[in-house]
Amino acid sequence: MARDLDAEVIVVGGGPAGASAAYSLARADVDVLVLDRAKFPRDKICAEYLSPQASRILSDMNVLDEIERTSPAHLAGMRVRAPNGEHADGEFASTHGFRPFRDYGLAARRTILDAIVLNGARAAGARVEELARVTDVTKDQTGRVSGVTVIEPGGTARGLTSRFVVGADGLRSIVGKRLGLTHTSRFFPKRLALVAHYRNVRDVGALGEMHVDHKGYFGIVDVGGGLMNVAVVVPMSRAREIGEGRTEFFEKWIASRPHLAERFVGAERATDVRATGPFATVSRPAWALGAALVGDAADFFDPFTGEGMYAALRGGEMLAPFIVEALRGAPRDEKRALAAYETARRSEFGGKWKLERIVGMAIAYPYFLNNAAKALARRKEMADLLVGVAGDFIPTSLVLNPRFLFNLFISPAFRT
Repeated sequence: MARDLDAEVIVVGGGPAGASAAYSLARADVDVLVLDRAKFPRDKICAEYLSPQASRILSDMNVLDEIERTSPAHLAGMRVRAPNGEHADGEFASTHGFRPFRDYGLAARRTILDAIVLNGARAAGARVEELARVTDVTKDQTGRVSGVTVIEPGGTARGLTSRFVVGADGLRSIVGKRLGLTHTSRFFPKRLALVAHYRNVRDVGALGEMHVDHKGYFGIVDVGGGLMNVAVVVPMSRAREIGEGRTEFFEKWIASRPHLAERFVGAERATDVRATGPFATVSRPAWALGAALVGDAADFFDPFTGEGMYAALRGGEMLAPFIVEALRGAPRDEKRALAAYETARRSEFGGKWKLERIVGMAIAYPYFLNNAAKALARRKEMADLLVGVAGDFIPTSLVLNPRFLFNLFISPAFRT
């Protein structure tokens, strides 16, 4: 590291994406500084679900055993309930011939998970500064990113310099905004999520659940320690109602649906109701000279498929070698390395982006979701295949082909 730099790479954000990137960079002997505005452990609004393949990355980071010692929930698959009341169950362990890293996913509180994963980056050699709020990126005379501006706890601003900046700072990424890389998609339904934790909700088993109706959808998953993560996701058009009283809106939404309300009799809300969104943010490309985005900072479409945590961990892991190439090569190699990162992102996540859009549109048009639930209920092998794709261990090409999509959304309409 040059003496006049504060770090070779500054990673903005210490969540799973930033910690994964920092871990991989530190293992490659890169001097890494992670900055996060929070003090860990800290909470974060999230579905708190990790797909089976996420455990592979956690294992590679040497933190999986520690996470398991906190007794997270183990998820066998997912259940989807359509607006017409029909439901379908898909499981990770199945007869489709594909084997995940594990036969189950994990669900754990972010207060537990994030601190462990960030400590994994520390153990690999990354430096971490908490309570460091990044407010801007800085550029050199050529326009290349050269560092960040940080506000310390006492309110003092200081500049930090680096050869590279990674924006892993979430849905409302400061790095992405300052560089003009992120925007809200005009072609995808915009939604808001309300999330809280409950105790003593009835009949919550080993399947994560998604309940869709004409006005939004509801999700619930066991996250260990006797807590259930409960989420209500609604169109952006309900923002004013939510602003007038998010807790009342949330509880009324659940109480007005008998199949949910009966399961909350005697349940106790353990945390405040919090809101996040809108979703449907994209970055194309997810880089500028001297900087790159990863995790939710780069893309976030909709929480329905539970893709966010795996994409964050895998994205950080995937980005690191391209940064190393940019750092260790000649100046002209940087643009080539970052363009290769963009190509790799599209190859890794492009199929899931398409699937998320298809699922998002199906949620918006209940006719198609009702057909899909009917097909999946009748043909469990299709449900298991879809859940395996959502679990990140089955290629998306197997469910994005015309025949599968016809059998999923159209064919049930012609059957009695």
